[in-house]
Amino acid sequence: MAGALAEWGLPPDAELCDTVRLIVSELATNAVQHTFGQSPTFTVDVVLVRDERVHIGVTDSHPRFPKRLPAAVQQDNGRGLVIIRWLTAECGGRLRIRPTREGGKTVAVELPWPGATDARPAETAVAAARQEP
Repeated sequence: MAGALAEWGLPPDAELCDTVRLIVSELATNAVQHTFGQSPTFTVDVVLVRDERVHIGVTDSHPRFPKRLPAAVQQDNGRGLVIIRWLTAECGGRLRIRPTREGGKTVAVELPWPGATDARPAETAVAAARQEP
């Protein structure tokens, strides 16, 4: 993924690069932890759309949508979606959760792309990960 971001013109030390990596990490972790082993695979899509925004989507086959959990001080987990929402808002992006035709869901984040103006074609980097039962 970092290679695709660099090919699209985003320097590896850019703040957006770190933000995209963190969002992908949190979404993938959620797909593993919160499907209770009922979604053996999930996909991660990172797409540059018309040099205007980067789309990040994680799709799993579990029908349960994520829920906001109360932020207890002692809580060691359950803050992933809060982090994702905060990062998305901080960048001026948006977060959406949509059902898939197959009965699962996609958690998608779109973030503005930092002023790229050259004529690169939109490219796609797609990664698939398997969750071990």
